[in-house]
Amino acid sequence: MALFLGIDGGGTKTTCAIGDDNNILATAESGGSNPIRSGDATARTSLHDAIRQVCAGAGVDPAAISSACMGASGGAHSEKSRRLEQILAELLPGKVCVLGDMEIALQAAFGAGPGVITIAGTGSISFGRDAGGRTLRIGGWGFAISDEGSGQWIGRTAVSRALRARDDGEAPALLPRILNAWKLDAFDGLIPVANSSPPPDFSALFPTVLAAADAGDPLARSVLSDAGVELARLATTVIRLLSPGPEPGVPLAMTGGVFRQSALVRQVFYNRVRSDYPQAAVNPTVIEPVRGALELARLAVGLSPARHEIP
Repeated sequence: MALFLGIDGGGTKTTCAIGDDNNILATAESGGSNPIRSGDATARTSLHDAIRQVCAGAGVDPAAISSACMGASGGAHSEKSRRLEQILAELLPGKVCVLGDMEIALQAAFGAGPGVITIAGTGSISFGRDAGGRTLRIGGWGFAISDEGSGQWIGRTAVSRALRARDDGEAPALLPRILNAWKLDAFDGLIPVANSSPPPDFSALFPTVLAAADAGDPLARSVLSDAGVELARLATTVIRLLSPGPEPGVPLAMTGGVFRQSALVRQVFYNRVRSDYPQAAVNPTVIEPVRGALELARLAVGLSPARHEIP
């Protein structure tokens, strides 16, 4: 029986799924595995932990896996994909490839067909493919200059708006929540942390903003609402550039922790996309990209020059 492994390697979480030709046999999760974000050592630990856990769950040895496919943010870049493939090959002697996270998400949502996928996790990006196979990406250029609507953007925007409200003479309820999340006793400690180098993990504040929004905090709700608007802008830009002419009935899907955890972001995203493109077929279910990685491992897709196969 051939065995296949799919991996969704995010900045915060790594998800693995092992399967045979038709079924998923086991799944597992570990910490983030983005080497640029957390370093090679942490990425290796997270990947190896997830692989060992999922193989133990299925009762198989990693050496028995015929092929594996990993999706990672920036995974289409040869240097990063090569580093990740080397880490995977330490446990997996079979065929290994690393693709961009948007590619496995697109596969999970639409198979080989056309569609647009918008990812909102630690970072954000929108990626589409038309009926002729032409692809287009928008966004995803990194936390400092892009990734609007992502967990990182939400956390940073929440801090900025809470400070602006304080400067305006208000007492934003979100501010003490942020201090508590960062384990700060007083406001004076906030500014050094927020402006530290390297910067703090603003995406870690997403659960704090989400909890405040769920409790009715208007500032937190405005941040999440604006995140939905920003993510919709990414998606509609892909639609506009990929399918010019009469309005297309484009299939569109969402994935990532921000979409998964925030009903408000999903609703604003859906409404804004449908406002601009009423014929867009928006899937209300949040897609699990690891299923796309597993399917691509099964298909043993041909590798482009930027996707290095390790014997």
